[in-house]
Amino acid sequence: MKKIPNTDVIYEFSKSNSPVLTVNPGEKIVFNTLDALGGQIKTERDTMESIDFTKVNPATGPVYVKTACVGDALVVEIEDINIGEKGIMLAVPGLGILGDKVTIPTTKIVPIVENKAVFSKSIVLPVSPMIGVIGVAPAGDAVPCGTPGDHGGNMDTKDIAPGVKVYFPVFVDGALLAIGDVHAVMGDGEACGTGIEISAAVTVKVDVIKGFQIKRPLIETKDAFMTVASAENLEDAVKIAVEDMVEIISKSLKISFEEAYMLTSAVGDVKVSQMVDPQRTARVKVSKEIIRLFS
Repeated sequence: MKKIPNTDVIYEFSKSNSPVLTVNPGEKIVFNTLDALGGQIKTERDTMESIDFTKVNPATGPVYVKTACVGDALVVEIEDINIGEKGIMLAVPGLGILGDKVTIPTTKIVPIVENKAVFSKSIVLPVSPMIGVIGVAPAGDAVPCGTPGDHGGNMDTKDIAPGVKVYFPVFVDGALLAIGDVHAVMGDGEACGTGIEISAAVTVKVDVIKGFQIKRPLIETKDAFMTVASAENLEDAVKIAVEDMVEIISKSLKISFEEAYMLTSAVGDVKVSQMVDPQRTARVKVSKEIIRLFS
């Protein structure tokens, strides 16, 4: 199994990035990742104002996947996320959905003990590790790792966790996959702008589906498919994710747009992934009882 150290990182997804590793379809890779603040927060005395913002949201990679060509889909199966011994959270003036109400920059160090996140002496949370930043190189201009888009990036979608497959459109040959910004725990929306940010070792298996064309990331869980979209505002992100799901249902079931639209309204769950990044992210979930793309 090939491993990438957390010193091999990028701060933007770009077709100009040089790969740090080349793999074949079917290979497994361990991405050792830094937390979203690049390991700069050491104690609760450290605040957002004290860090170097050019070192925020590092993503480990990128990885060149052989045979992945423009027009294909890259499949990334998340096999395991082994998180570090402590995470961090921050409340920062201006950051998050209620950032205008934050008056005191506050940092919290959250120890991880026996698969529990110790938020305080009286509040202990079961960990549920997920990946915040995962994506491929876009076809056009570079995109900072903190910004989500059609290429993936900072989608902060809590379903991207062990046991899940994420499908990405391949915009440049080799795809140039990179991963970072793991959370020990994060709620839908990431309201304050941080989950429990933590370093991790992420094990994935990559594959390529030739000629499988998708516009944006697609998630497959044990029992459902999810379309994921990012846009300047949440309403637009929802609209795009719904459009993608309606198109998938229409094609897979061979029914009209109108029928697929009604079916999506009946069985599709619209969920907020995050509402705090430069682009907002939403997803639409539909059970595999309704659609089966790869049966």
